[in-house]
Amino acid sequence: MKDSYDVIVIGAGPAGMSAAGYAARAGHDVLLLDAAAPGGQLMFIDQIENYPGFESISGFALAVKMESQATSFGVEVEYGEVTSIKRSDGGFIVSTGDGDVLARAVILAMGARHRHLDVPGEEEYSGRGVSYCATCDGPFFKGRRVVVVGGGDTALTDAVYLSRLCSSVKVVHRRNEFRAQKAIQDKMRACSNIQTVTPHTVKEILGDGEKVTGVVLDDGSLIETDGIFIFTGILPNSQIVKDLVELDEAGFVRTDSMMRTSLEGVYAVGDLRTTPFRQVVTAAGDGAVAAHMADEYLNR
Repeated sequence: MKDSYDVIVIGAGPAGMSAAGYAARAGHDVLLLDAAAPGGQLMFIDQIENYPGFESISGFALAVKMESQATSFGVEVEYGEVTSIKRSDGGFIVSTGDGDVLARAVILAMGARHRHLDVPGEEEYSGRGVSYCATCDGPFFKGRRVVVVGGGDTALTDAVYLSRLCSSVKVVHRRNEFRAQKAIQDKMRACSNIQTVTPHTVKEILGDGEKVTGVVLDDGSLIETDGIFIFTGILPNSQIVKDLVELDEAGFVRTDSMMRTSLEGVYAVGDLRTTPFRQVVTAAGDGAVAAHMADEYLNR
């Protein structure tokens, strides 16, 4: 790792790897930093069927391909935690456990993490019946029984989506009232194969060692199911930039349509930014746009 780069991309998920690759192809010296292995949320997706060019590919395999492509363009990849980002006369100082690095432009791609239930069985069966994305994994449950956990817009909207694929959908929510908009609630209640289970919480996820078989509720009752979709919110990994760029009420980074943040020279992409749709393909698109805008900024 050198002392300075034209562009530093923080986060090696689809958005970050796309941004790094496009910036490198534009002729810039690019460093891609991540605290762990490449892939981000891709690593929690068993099979992806809606990414252009692949009828079906595992999240891990797609992550490997993306990293390989980025490095083939000349992107330097380093693994280590970024502890702070500060403005300097020459651009931005990115601090890591291995020291400080100077960047002329920074692309934030730290992503977000799903809020978990933190109950027994959740981690064990993640990707094997436990899912946090209906559009990603719903087609794998065609004609089967599923449980949806949550009461907001996303939970109920995805319950309606799943009702078109699955034989039955049970929506478990901790309150009798749902937080979702009334129009969304009306759509859910109009679906004959959706049943609401309130006010209850999930206390345990059961399985046979291979896949999910049921969930245990707070009153001890059992719901037999083939899968559980958890929509209790997502948390942006924006802590290190809360004093650097503008965030929305939920902590996501605000950008314009060109991925520009409130601070010139800093861009945000993927799940980290305020966006209406979080998918692998949209994250990759964000990365391409940010790299293009960073290129224009650097050329000025």
